Amino acid sequence: MSIVQSPSALGKIGIPPHLFWGYVGVLIFMMGDGLEIGWLSPFLVEEGFTVQQTSMLFSAYGLTIALSSWFSGVFVEAFGPKRTMFAGFILYVLATIGFITLGISQMNYSMMLAFYALRGFGYPLFAYSFLVWVTYRTPANDLGKAVGWFWFVFTGGLNVLGAYFSVWSINTLGYIGTLWTALLWVSIGAIFALIINRDVLVRKSDASAKGKAKELLKGLTIVKREPKVALGGVVRMINTTSQFAFPVFLPLYLASYGIPTSSWLTIWGAIFLSNIVFNLVAGFIGDKIGWQNTIIWFGGVGAGVTTLLLFYAPQLFDGNLIVITIIGMLWGASLSAYVPLSALVPSLVKGDKGAAMSILNLGAGLPVFVGPAIVGLFIGLVGDVGVMWILALLHFASSIITKFITLPDKISEQEIA
Repeated sequence: MSIVQSPSALGKIGIPPHLFWGYVGVLIFMMGDGLEIGWLSPFLVEEGFTVQQTSMLFSAYGLTIALSSWFSGVFVEAFGPKRTMFAGFILYVLATIGFITLGISQMNYSMMLAFYALRGFGYPLFAYSFLVWVTYRTPANDLGKAVGWFWFVFTGGLNVLGAYFSVWSINTLGYIGTLWTALLWVSIGAIFALIINRDVLVRKSDASAKGKAKELLKGLTIVKREPKVALGGVVRMINTTSQFAFPVFLPLYLASYGIPTSSWLTIWGAIFLSNIVFNLVAGFIGDKIGWQNTIIWFGGVGAGVTTLLLFYAPQLFDGNLIVITIIGMLWGASLSAYVPLSALVPSLVKGDKGAAMSILNLGAGLPVFVGPAIVGLFIGLVGDVGVMWILALLHFASSIITKFITLPDKISEQEIA
């Protein structure tokens, strides 16, 4: 009997069996979305654009991702997950076509900026809406593992399969050809998540326009009713700020130590191969030793230390690829230790989990804007070393903030389950 046909087998490893094909769809969709992350900045610099221009491009992209990430949770409440995910798919396809044909093919910076920003509305509506779906359809005692699997497929597609496919595709199809293949992958992912996945999430929401507007407002009012949800959003933002800052300047920094873009893509893929494995480990550890402890020590402290090591390693070890890759993999593992946030934050509220997840999803989307923005604002003032220290200090700060994200009335994760 195959694993797909055996709900008990899927359940034992933490995947909700009724959502299996949704997980597969997110994996493939995010592979298409992640094709250019590792090489777009150095490619544009080689074409004559400045680091500041590429950081602005990524910042505009990140701003719309942040907005879309917030919308995803409340849109699921108002319109349902499949409609929201389908809207994300359509936006992604249309914006990608515009970005390629009117923007990057003609090296028209204004068009690139406009369509890349529009493209940012796509994947959060698709992927993060599915995460909300998971939180509603998974028992609390299995939620840490279920969200761990979500981040496994999300990151595995975005930063591992996307990076490794690009290594082959760039040599075979070229940069523009590689971008066109994204449409194929996201379409396949949408078929799995929206058609082959037959699970249904039934929400008792007001179908009127007034009712839907009320659901959307909950994505803002919840931070007033439960400030700890807002703290969770801040920690989630810090979680991956360095992840989205690095591609803007780190390939150029490593190149000064003799590491070309092709090697950087291999390192980037290895980093997130480690990350997706530890996304699962973090989910299990969080369910065992506590979500808060996992985030504080393995996440904030671990990511802060390894961020600094990743910067100083090329200097100390003369650009040794093996050493840099190992340190990078440790950094990737530390980012995964924030995974229990996706179980902790919705557990802060009894109802309106979609609204709580909207704040968390906003925190997940903001780094795509904040990371490049930090590079653009500070690299001219404090250089590569200053930017790395800023990113490391943010991780350390996240550990302190997490200390204040406690469950209602000191209830433990085990008692919630």
